Amino acid sequence: MIHDNTAPFDILLVEDEPADAHLVRSALQEGRIYCKLHHVVDGIDALAFLRHQGEQYQSVPRPDMILLDLNMPRMNGGEFLAVVKADEALKAIPVVVLTTSDVERDIIASYHLGAAGYITKPVDMEQFIDAIRQVGDYWFVLTRLPRKD
Repeated sequence: MIHDNTAPFDILLVEDEPADAHLVRSALQEGRIYCKLHHVVDGIDALAFLRHQGEQYQSVPRPDMILLDLNMPRMNGGEFLAVVKADEALKAIPVVVLTTSDVERDIIASYHLGAAGYITKPVDMEQFIDAIRQVGDYWFVLTRLPRKD
């Protein structure tokens, strides 16, 4: 995937497991998805990031996409998704659920809350890299996202 590296895509990863966050980072690199990955560990921190609350989030960019785990402490993915999609300033950001859960009720609930996609994390690393590459191709090559201002 090729794009202007002076304005890379920004992805916000909301993931509490350090090993899974590392896998996503590795998969983005292996999949040659040129982006800046911002990582927070739960929905509370993700909202602070998106709303520029707290000193560490004052100058962060608006993400082009959010990759969201469902099972997290403090504020889980479903709760976060409900808040984001109810917020006029944030609801246009595509949120793709990236989780280990393949439970049908979680899939249905995520889409009802406004998820743009739902991906069950593959166990195999090659399949995981391929899944992340496909997400990147879809969101950053095929679709047209709103311009960031």
